[in-house]
Amino acid sequence: MGPLDFSLEQFPGEIIPPDLRIGGTVGLRGDALSVAFALRGGLSGIAIPPPARVAGRKDRLWEETCLELFIGEAGSGGYREINLSPSGHWNVYRFSGYRQGMREEKAVASLPFTVVREPDALLLSLELDLARILPGSGELEIGASAVLRDAAGRTSHWALRHPAPRPDFHRREGFAIVLSREERNGGKRGFIKR
Repeated sequence: MGPLDFSLEQFPGEIIPPDLRIGGTVGLRGDALSVAFALRGGLSGIAIPPPARVAGRKDRLWEETCLELFIGEAGSGGYREINLSPSGHWNVYRFSGYRQGMREEKAVASLPFTVVREPDALLLSLELDLARILPGSGELEIGASAVLRDAAGRTSHWALRHPAPRPDFHRREGFAIVLSREERNGGKRGFIKR
């Protein structure tokens, strides 16, 4: 399957940094899920964590600028949350249901991803072996999101869709990217639910 393009929308009513756009691509090749995020435009007002001397697993990354990915199998209440900080820190959590049973996903001991900083762009890319965390064969439902903190400490929330009256990336209705595991064998292309 070729990569599927997506774009994130800011939660209504939050302060929008000037000319900021967040988008990316997601693709599935075998059990390898590839994801790329691109923040472009008015990044000067965004507090972007500097590169860590030693990057690794870290909790509460959503309290600063962070990109997130939520992945679950269709028909299952469980899902995984992946947090990626521009600093290089990361974490993967396992949930048994909506905001229930949160624990670190021990099947992922390291999560190398690439961060590229340009004057008006921040690019993050990741390839994840799904066989380690979601070994089933069902359709994947994926939510892509971002938490941005500005220099004044204000937070904005970005997602494929915002299905609740408050920002909430854990709601399954926001897992709007659907990828069929059949695509591993040249089956149908994924799509984004509208």
